[in-house]
Amino acid sequence: MINFIGELAALGAAFLWSFSPFVFTLAARRIGTIQLNVTRLFVAGIFLFLTIIIAGIEISMTLSQFYLLALSGFIGLVLGDTFLFKSFKEIGPRVTMLIMSLNPALAAIISYFWLKENLSIFGIIGIAVTISGIMLVILEKEANGSHKNKIVVTSLIYAVLATLGQGIGLVFAKLAFMEGYVDSVLATFVRISSSAVIFLILTILTGRFKNPLRLFSEDKKSFGLVILGSILGPFLGVTLSLVSINHTQVGIAATLMATPPIIMLPVSAIFFKEKLSWKSVIGAIIAVGGVAILFLR
Repeated sequence: MINFIGELAALGAAFLWSFSPFVFTLAARRIGTIQLNVTRLFVAGIFLFLTIIIAGIEISMTLSQFYLLALSGFIGLVLGDTFLFKSFKEIGPRVTMLIMSLNPALAAIISYFWLKENLSIFGIIGIAVTISGIMLVILEKEANGSHKNKIVVTSLIYAVLATLGQGIGLVFAKLAFMEGYVDSVLATFVRISSSAVIFLILTILTGRFKNPLRLFSEDKKSFGLVILGSILGPFLGVTLSLVSINHTQVGIAATLMATPPIIMLPVSAIFFKEKLSWKSVIGAIIAVGGVAILFLR
């Protein structure tokens, strides 16, 4: 089991990221996307800082590792997530998630040329099978959707840029780990905190950030949702994602972390009473089969 710590961490991140969107959606409807993005990063940063202090984690990394992790956070969490939410707004989450399912393939290709990572035949087959299952599920849900957004070239570009941002962000984090040992919680703190500061400055300059004390004093439920979502997503989820890429190849980690659309199916069925089509079930089985192949590589 210890040999699969990277894969298990990736699946753990995927599991947490399958629940956080529901929480963040409720919060976004109450306080807005920009306010949510900035606040969740700061809340997660506080949790990570407290974890580092309480657990006595050694604050040790080279200046180069710090720059790589900060750059990773900027590319993945600031640029990547910004384009991601713009894509959600323009073409909806289903089409965006379909394009985002290409993230594992792009991450594997980038890692192959940049990090010289090689994938076995089982790894390649596992990635292909998992992506196929994810795409089948998302396409089915899109086909059954009651609202379809017009797809334009700029919207597709947003989704592709979001995919590239997250993939390249993971590669820069991997480069930091390759330079030497860095605790995953500390690495996550650097990524999150640097992104939060950059995001805050940008939103203040553009006048899009509201006073959080006044906002949440009038809406305590929103603050509770932000806290819960921040724990599930940027705090535990991102930490597990870095544990994953620190113990396995980026392409495999990205593939396993791309499974939330599959995991969200039973969640939607149980909590939101959505009916699952046979194509969705088959897609889930195919994706799980791909995950199994990755474990057997």
